[in-house]
Amino acid sequence: GAAVVMAAAAVGVAVESPGLALLSASAEPDVYDGSGRESVNATPMPSLTPTLSPTPVPTPVPTPAASGSPIPGMVLPGEAEAPAPPDADAGSGSGSTAALADNFDRSCVFCKISNRYVPEDLLHWDEEFACFKDIRPGAPHHYLVVPRRHIGNCKTLKKEHISIVQTMAAIGKNVLLQKGIADPADVRLGFHWPPFCTVAHLHLHVLAPVSQMGFLSRMIYRANSYWFITHEHLIEKLKALPEDCSGS
Repeated sequence: GAAVVMAAAAVGVAVESPGLALLSASAEPDVYDGSGRESVNATPMPSLTPTLSPTPVPTPVPTPAASGSPIPGMVLPGEAEAPAPPDADAGSGSGSTAALADNFDRSCVFCKISNRYVPEDLLHWDEEFACFKDIRPGAPHHYLVVPRRHIGNCKTLKKEHISIVQTMAAIGKNVLLQKGIADPADVRLGFHWPPFCTVAHLHLHVLAPVSQMGFLSRMIYRANSYWFITHEHLIEKLKALPEDCSGS
């Protein structure tokens, strides 16, 4: 009988051992936390935070360039180049002569304005001269009269240029008359004497009324000063020159 009981007990242990082994394998070992108690170290939960892959940065699409050349002087494919200066042989439409064409200076702003190479509101324009507003007026009426062909400053003039100065003065006075300025005593016509010229192209300053000019303008355009000479004084200087000598 004892042998039978012992065999049955052995069989029972053998039957229960798989479950006990599974239970013991899944259990975590107890941890002693130093407080006199044992705590069970629970199995950590897996992280629920999703892993995000980096979003690719879209490649920028180049924007087509606006119409017109991005760099001054640069001509894009399909665009027309800047207009050429007036041609001396173009006829009466251009108003140019051979002398004007030969003396046209592309780098001179007054050559460009007087020959209509750049847009400008001209108060007078003919085959030889042009008149337009000064961009820094020193009086309520401040205009510039220039020859269309390139001529240097008044110091480079010769006796043969007297008629040019006289014509420029007459044009200036006529423009003032058209603007309602009829008092010659309240008008100043003259040239800045080098080195006080900002543009190396002969230009006559026409200012009126002188009585309304500010203090600074009166100094800048002071008649017959070291830096500003009236057209009458310039004509007298040119008359006193020997032939083929400049006003220097």
